[in-house]
Amino acid sequence: MASYSIDDAIRELAPALSKAPARAVSGEWTATTMQAGHSSSTGGYRDAAGKPVSDDSRDLLGVIGDVVEKLDAAATEHFNWVVVRWKKPALPFMRTQVTIETSFDQSIVPRGPDDPIYERAASARRAFWQSRGTVRGGLAAERATANVYAQTKWFGPHRRILAIDAPGRMFLATDGLSTPWAGICDPENGVECELFMEFGAATLDATTIADWENLLINLGDLVADGYRVARDVEKHGAILFCRLTADYLPLIRIVLGRDLGRIDGMPFGSVPLIRATAIAETEIEGGDPDEDWGASAARQALAKRGIAL
Repeated sequence: MASYSIDDAIRELAPALSKAPARAVSGEWTATTMQAGHSSSTGGYRDAAGKPVSDDSRDLLGVIGDVVEKLDAAATEHFNWVVVRWKKPALPFMRTQVTIETSFDQSIVPRGPDDPIYERAASARRAFWQSRGTVRGGLAAERATANVYAQTKWFGPHRRILAIDAPGRMFLATDGLSTPWAGICDPENGVECELFMEFGAATLDATTIADWENLLINLGDLVADGYRVARDVEKHGAILFCRLTADYLPLIRIVLGRDLGRIDGMPFGSVPLIRATAIAETEIEGGDPDEDWGASAARQALAKRGIAL
């Protein structure tokens, strides 16, 4: 775009910032440039005691965001962090005092698609499941559609299912919900959990395995959308989660329950496992399915299965 300097930005912002609430004597806003399709801005006015002064009558953050976008488009030196400050003039006839500072903060640079942190997480998960059984070669299922920053519906590059054989049992487990966020820099192991389902080994054929793999990926999508599902499971011990289609009758609901296992060695601390169990309607009779995620009904159903929380 045409040249657009900090002086230009100040001239554009000064009239908007000067329409401050009566009690405001100063203001400070911070904003990031567009990174991985995301930008942010925050801040506001302060009174003489330094307390926030509400200004809900207009979208000032939007105005600041537009100015930051123009500065970014015209920049000759790269930056990703902007601080805007306003100070009320001492006298009515004096000019409004507005300053704008730009800088580059390496710590808020989004993780790119080749960041090694993703495979560190995957290696930790594999090591955990290898301690419980034999991880089948390759992936039981994978849906890898991702954007240029490697974000899938699970917000990381891994959206897949592992199959693990153990004596008399078989596990299917999500492999990616705990992958650190792609495209942003937050120090979190994704949605901070992984799901698994347990089966008797003799009860599954290839078609049945494929059906449960598909369900588990879809459950992962729902957990990723909910983001804090792991906290609800930890709080209640077990919750009624989603309903199943008629294909799974007489099983009608999924219970998510707390498991004692945790995956160590992850980039940002250990990650809990959540057991996903398909249950029939008769298994939740007597419990209230609408109270606190149906926690009492969910715990009751798992107790009938002999699953300890």
